[in-house]
Amino acid sequence: MSEISTKALPPQPKKKVKKLKPARKQVKPGDVVKTEAVQTGKEYNIWYNKWAGGDREDSYSNKTKSQTRCSIKQDAGLTRANTTGNKYICLFFARGCCPYGWECEYRHTLPDPDDSMPDSSKDCFARDKFADYRDDMGGVGSFNRQNRTLYIGRVRECATAGETEEVIIRHFKEWGNLEAIRILQYRGVAFVTYTHELNAQFAKESMACQSLDNDEILNVRWATEDPNPESKKAEKRRLEELGQEAIQDRMDPRVIEAMRAVRALEEGATLDDAGYLVEEADDDDEDDDERGAKRRRLAIEDSAAVPPPQPIGLLTTDTLESLKYFAEIRQKNGSLPPAQPKKAPVAPSAPGLGLADYGSDEDD
Repeated sequence: MSEISTKALPPQPKKKVKKLKPARKQVKPGDVVKTEAVQTGKEYNIWYNKWAGGDREDSYSNKTKSQTRCSIKQDAGLTRANTTGNKYICLFFARGCCPYGWECEYRHTLPDPDDSMPDSSKDCFARDKFADYRDDMGGVGSFNRQNRTLYIGRVRECATAGETEEVIIRHFKEWGNLEAIRILQYRGVAFVTYTHELNAQFAKESMACQSLDNDEILNVRWATEDPNPESKKAEKRRLEELGQEAIQDRMDPRVIEAMRAVRALEEGATLDDAGYLVEEADDDDEDDDERGAKRRRLAIEDSAAVPPPQPIGLLTTDTLESLKYFAEIRQKNGSLPPAQPKKAPVAPSAPGLGLADYGSDEDD
């Protein structure tokens, strides 16, 4: 029975950004020979690049090793995209076969997770995503789910599981920071999870039909959703935290402080004269609290030049000023004549009945 080996990797430090030089040409025109897929069916599907009507999955003999491979240290560099502002990555650069080099209209670098792409419905190579994944979990992917995990098939395992993990980490960490690795022993299957989805997109194209240390031909696809409920909850919390951080980065710090103050008042906390929260402290911490309050007051005095935020209410400041203006005009011109009270509507008297206007019992 196969065993499952899962290893969570510690957070890796960010690499120092070096000054890039002009990107080199990875291949010369005509060096890469285009090979056609071996016929295994009756009809050829140009979208999936495979024969329809044959086997569900091609055998090992029908898989050909990629002729080129990208090397970030040697191939990364500046292109025309760095001057034009194009943020998308060159697909052929990721596969190691771009003949244009510094003349390419796309970037020849790893995708930067801190620099978001212009369109979330496209991958880092400017290809359109779809609503659903392909049946074989290949292709560009789906825009309905953020997928950071790759399925790695046809892995030739080493003598021990630890050696297999080291080999996979060494080959896949080149494309970005890894978060976790899961290996299905005796099955030749591994799952690699990146910290950011953009790095997973780049790694999927870079490692397709590549080899590790044992000359195998990898089958790299998107991983299906983890059915574990705990994993789903953790992923949901991670996405919520990312959303909150993105919102806070775009909000004014004064608005955030005002919201915290309102929430504190609702919970029964007290505020000082400067509008900051007053926390209950022990006698030993009174000096520290006084110094902290003094620093906060000094910070408010330094930011006195900043205009105060607009009052929050049903009426805006402009509306209140207009009402004050009309009130002053009314005081100067005198009070308006009192409005005459309107008479109540008189009900018509029915024929043959007295009680006209419901006022008396007589006809007069």
